Amino acid sequence: MFRIFLLSPANSAGLRAQMLLNERAQFPLALRLRNQGAVPLSEAFTFLSGLYFRGKIAYARAFAKPPENLSGAFVITPNRGLVAAETLVSLEDLRAFARVPIDHTDARYRRPLLRETKKLCARAGEDCEAVLLGSIATAKYVEPLLGCFGERLKFPAEFVGRGDMSRGGLMLRCAADRQELEYVSVAGAIRRGARPPKLARRSDTDERSRVSLRELRVSGEPV
Repeated sequence: MFRIFLLSPANSAGLRAQMLLNERAQFPLALRLRNQGAVPLSEAFTFLSGLYFRGKIAYARAFAKPPENLSGAFVITPNRGLVAAETLVSLEDLRAFARVPIDHTDARYRRPLLRETKKLCARAGEDCEAVLLGSIATAKYVEPLLGCFGERLKFPAEFVGRGDMSRGGLMLRCAADRQELEYVSVAGAIRRGARPPKLARRSDTDERSRVSLRELRVSGEPV
């Protein structure tokens, strides 16, 4: 069975987006975006979201098993549907993202997502499952995707009850350990549950992570 991952988007209209789009910003990603004209979508959204998206993209790259000539990770965007994570995006692309809310009742979001999901489903074929790395408790991602992938739309069972930061940390840990999570079909699944215990701390790694995060926040680099 082939496997691709569908990643929920970062907030394109938040404070970190304003930092990235600021024409006076001097941190490396902002300079590359202005000087080169575009950066990979995965890098831009990692900056906008921090730990959660970093965990998603690391996990997807570690465990994707896509069919030939197909990306292993696709990102849900506000106005372009599913886009391969390595796709280059410009300042104008990011500004356009910020103008459309992630709302399944908004046609500007829903129509492109349905269109691109149908295309991806056809390209992936019946022997490929799609794992959603994002919230399964609301309709904004699940409803448009489920209609195309059906039983082949899955999510990590460990996500139930966890918040964004907990999911991000879990996925980073799994990617580093090469320990894949268990997947269950979204259709008919219990999508809400009690909050699970916190992840056990890893003293040496955690301390380095805390120091790195503090440094990145000060410098304006992605966290």
